[in-house]
This record gives sequence, structure tokens and C-alpha cells, in this order.
Amino acid sequence: MIHKAGFVNIIGNPNVGKSTLMNALVGEKLSIITPKAQTTRHRILGIVNHEEYQIVFSDTPGIIKPAYELQASMMDFVKSALDDADVLIYMVEVGETALKNEAFFNKIINSKIPVILLLNKIDKSNKEEVDKKIAYWREKVPNSFVYVISALEKFNVESVFYKIIELLPEGPPFYPKDQLTDKPERFFVNEKIREKILIHYKKEIPYSVEVETESFIEEENIVRIRSIIMVERETQKGIIIGHKGTAIKRVGAEARKDLERFFQKKVFIELYVKINKNWRSDKNQLKRFGYNQN
Repeated sequence: MIHKAGFVNIIGNPNVGKSTLMNALVGEKLSIITPKAQTTRHRILGIVNHEEYQIVFSDTPGIIKPAYELQASMMDFVKSALDDADVLIYMVEVGETALKNEAFFNKIINSKIPVILLLNKIDKSNKEEVDKKIAYWREKVPNSFVYVISALEKFNVESVFYKIIELLPEGPPFYPKDQLTDKPERFFVNEKIREKILIHYKKEIPYSVEVETESFIEEENIVRIRSIIMVERETQKGIIIGHKGTAIKRVGAEARKDLERFFQKKVFIELYVKINKNWRSDKNQLKRFGYNQN
């Protein structure tokens, strides 16, 4: 029996729907999703297993021009996704005309590997506009297979999935067939807490936050978690906690509900806030939090 396996890496500008697409393709909510740009900071793998194939999907941060060390590390994840892809998904939305980094764009159009270009959020447009954009992107990225989709509504996602299987190279699986992702449980705890902070706090606060789970104890009927929310300044600490602790309690309660669905058992979660000055510009701190790849 022929077996196919490969890395299918999703790249594009911020907020085009990359995380929504990967969750739809994998069938699990692995990547956190919010309306804010730069929600995804890491490269997250989601693995789809079948008797005849293994697809290793990779969600990546939105492409930006880095302003500080954390953002530079995020762009390193995108570079690695360009380098090791067997199939590359380049995702755009209606109204978009270019990638924010020209060097990345040139790599895509000169790629020797298959490129699938997905025009997302077509539910927010009309047929005339969509037809124009299909023609535009076919000319702009002539080496690509162009599909129109709505990742949120899962429109045409199945067609894309079958195209991916067709384009996969033959080979043995990269991971055990019962594995869903390359990330440990603590990573998903951190991300779920960070998702709630992105949703409920404004301006710079969500981008100044990192979450670290110090303790993760899984018992038969319950998971006991202790996590630290790190901020850069004293004022940010007060905002995260809120009046009489109401804000941080809301984050904990909402994260707990989502984590109970994820782990399929009860979750007890303790949250604390700690000041960690300038962590976004400190290479050693970033390495500790899993950002620097070198």
C-alpha cells in the first residue's frame, strides 16, 4: 500500500484566517483565535492521521515587519515553515493585494514545491469582486493552485483537503499515528489563558503578556494547574488583576471551561501575575519561553 506523508505549512498576513483554517483541517481547536493581529506567536503543528497518509499541518504567525525581538523570533518560525514545507498554503483574504514582506513573497512565487493559494472570507464579498481577485492572484502567483474558501464557514475546505492529499509526497509517517500535535499540555494551557487576555484586554496589554504554567498535575478525575501571567510593568499588573480581582477571575473561569473541554475532565486553575521587565526584547527570556529556535 502506498503511504503519503508531508508538512503542509500555512502562511499569510495577520488576521487572514490561518488558525481558523488549521483548526478546520485538523478537526480540533489547537490554535487560539481572536480578532486581534499577532494572536499566533508560535509555529503550531496539527497532525491528521489516516491509514494511507499523515498530514502535518503547521500554523504560523502572521507575516509582519518585526519591531522588537519577540516579533523577530515569530518571523523565524515563518522562515522555517517556508524552508521545510512539502506543500505550502499561502492564504489571503478579499481586498488584500500583497504580502507584508516582499522577500517572503518572492520565495513563494519562486517555490519549487506545490503552492495552494487560498482566497479566504469570500462570504464577506460578492461574486464580481471574488472573480476579479481570482484572476489577480492567478497572475500574481502563477505557480499556485487557487481556491476560494470560507475557513469560518468551512466552505470548500474539503476540496482543499483532497488537493493536499493529492500533492503529498510518498513516504513513511513522521510522528506516531495516534499523535495530534507536537506541543505539550502546558503549551495549550498557556495559549488558552493568553486567548482570554487577548479577548478581554485592550491596547498594548495582550502584547505585553506571556503565560507560563509552573505546575500541571493530572489526576484521574481532575487536572490541577498553576500558571503565571507575566507583564512588563507594574501598571499592567493592576490592569490584569482588575478591581478586587474581577478581571483575572474572569480569565481563569473562561480558560477553565475551555480546558475542561480540551482535556475531557475537571480542571482547577490558579492564576498569578508577575512583573518580568522587557521580556519581549530579552533573547534569553524568549528562548526560555520557546521562541528562539537557535
